[in-house]
Amino acid sequence: MDNLENQIFEIISFIGEGRAKAFEAIQATKNGNDKKAKKLLEEAKAKTTEAHHVQTKLVQDDLEGKVKISLLLIHAQDQLMTFMSEYALIGEIIEIIKDNRK
Repeated sequence: MDNLENQIFEIISFIGEGRAKAFEAIQATKNGNDKKAKKLLEEAKAKTTEAHHVQTKLVQDDLEGKVKISLLLIHAQDQLMTFMSEYALIGEIIEIIKDNRK
């Protein structure tokens, strides 16, 4: 596996971990454990940041003509962008759950 494929799989892996933590945060909130939910959301955000760092490197390499566009790269981009939307929605869902507890 070449370096590009490793970077692509890093993005996919970081996003998968972040997504799992974010959805776990919803469950923690539903169970009344807001402190755990907050920690999980912070961990999810950190995974997204790690994925962004890899993506930024790929963008820089692309500007230098070093990146071969592939379906796998497009998939990684799709996963990253989809999770960014999910993360925002999950934050709102958590707030709704909290408001409904009052």
